[in-house]
Amino acid sequence: MTDFNQMIAGYQRFREGDWRRQRARWAELAEGQQPKVMVIACSDSRVDPTQIFDASPGEMFVVRNVANLVPPLDLTGGHHGVSAALEFAVTQLEVPEIVVLGHGACGGAKAALTQGFRDTRPGEGGFIADWIALLDEAREQVVAEHGQDGPAATRAMEEAAVRVSLANLRTFPCVREREKAARIRLHGALFAIDDGILHLLDAASGRFAPA
Repeated sequence: MTDFNQMIAGYQRFREGDWRRQRARWAELAEGQQPKVMVIACSDSRVDPTQIFDASPGEMFVVRNVANLVPPLDLTGGHHGVSAALEFAVTQLEVPEIVVLGHGACGGAKAALTQGFRDTRPGEGGFIADWIALLDEAREQVVAEHGQDGPAATRAMEEAAVRVSLANLRTFPCVREREKAARIRLHGALFAIDDGILHLLDAASGRFAPA
C-alpha cells in the first residue's frame, strides 16, 4: 500500500468481504461498544494490536502513541489525550483489563536511549523529545547497566517503556482503586517484530518471557 487510492481499494475489499461476513456483528456494534480490554500500544506501523491478538471488531479499545507511553497523572490544565482515553476506558467502558504493549525495534525507545532529538525545536523533533522525556529516569538505569548502544541496551529500554507506563497507570486513582478491588488487571507485553514472539511481563519476577 503506497497511496490513498490503494487505501480506498482496501476499503472496497473490506466492504465486500469482512463487513458483509460480519454484518450481524457490525449491526450490534452500531448500538455501542463493550470492549473487554484496553491496549496501549506504539504508533509504529508494524505493530497492530488487533492483528497481533487476532481480535474482532469491538473487542479492544486501543490507544497508540510514540513508544506506548502513559504519562503520570497531571491535574493541571492542558490537552491530555492518553489520560482522557484511559479515563473513558476505565470509568465509562469499565474495561477489566489493560495491556501495555511494547515492541522490538521501537524508534521511540531508541530515541529515548540515544537522546537523538535532544535540543530540537517543535516541528523538528522537539515534540518527540518532550514526549519521550517520560523515559529519562528509566534511561539512566538502562545506561548504567547496559550503556547507551547495542542490542541489550535497546531491548532493556523497550522493556523499561512498558514498566514506566504500568507504573504511571497506577498514579490514576480510577485505576489504582479498581486494581486494589480486583476490578481491573494490568499487564505488560512486548512483541518482537523479528521473530513474531510475544513476551509477557511477570509481575513477580519483573522479567519478560515468551507467552
